[in-house]
Amino acid sequence: MSSHYPVGIFDSGVGGLSVLQQIRAGLPHESLLYVADSGHAPYGNQPAEWIIQRTFAMTEFLLEQGAKAVVVACNTATAAAIAPLRARFAITIIVIEPAIKPAVTMTRSGVVGILATGHTVRSDKFAHLLDQHGHQARVLVQPCPGLADCVEQGDLNGPDPRALLERYLEPLLNAGVDTLVLGCTHYPFLMPLIRQLTGPDVMILDPSPAVARQLRHRLEKGGLLAEQDAGGGERYFTSGTGEPTARVMAGLLAKPVNLEILPERFRLVCHPATVRQSRLA
Repeated sequence: MSSHYPVGIFDSGVGGLSVLQQIRAGLPHESLLYVADSGHAPYGNQPAEWIIQRTFAMTEFLLEQGAKAVVVACNTATAAAIAPLRARFAITIIVIEPAIKPAVTMTRSGVVGILATGHTVRSDKFAHLLDQHGHQARVLVQPCPGLADCVEQGDLNGPDPRALLERYLEPLLNAGVDTLVLGCTHYPFLMPLIRQLTGPDVMILDPSPAVARQLRHRLEKGGLLAEQDAGGGERYFTSGTGEPTARVMAGLLAKPVNLEILPERFRLVCHPATVRQSRLA
């Protein structure tokens, strides 16, 4: 495998672009492939078996494109599928997860809040993280249905995300939270609005920079870090509709996006019943 091969990144939708931005900032010479599975977003309310099959499809596509490493830029996909993914694929797989460990070491009040999707907070992996680190502080977990959908629509400061965040943040702030963990890759795009509502005294943690650092470490260790004369470009793909998704992505990235549509076999919906039957076969 060559160091010039690209790094693949995928998310259920456009939220993983927050991770791509950190990877681009930290690894400027890498060629990046980004897949937004927007045709099936959000993952948060889907069964685990369904999510696993979608992550398999996204990873298989990226490997067909020559990816030398795959970044799962989705907390829900990490929670549901990381063990099956690593069992199935031999490639380096980097994942994102809520920054509970640093949050409990940084809190001054002893109260930490976590904003996340419903599937993430119900997952065994999340429960394990809480069991490992949550005893060091009072950790309040807030599921945020509808919030990632606002970002998928490019609505970062309208009445809908504002109303949702006011509702989700109020009990956390009333409980004395001074450290807030963003447990979904969509949420960093709402950071200005979140800061307006929390005020300056609440620390907000985005785990995306740690993902970029871990990716650099793994590529360096494997001798796969791109050289300075490498291209460093990006290609964007989606399983959803091209023009609306491209418009939202361009707004989030503040630059034009040439969006390609995934081949049909990677856009097919994996129905839960079909997934169960295939596993029983």
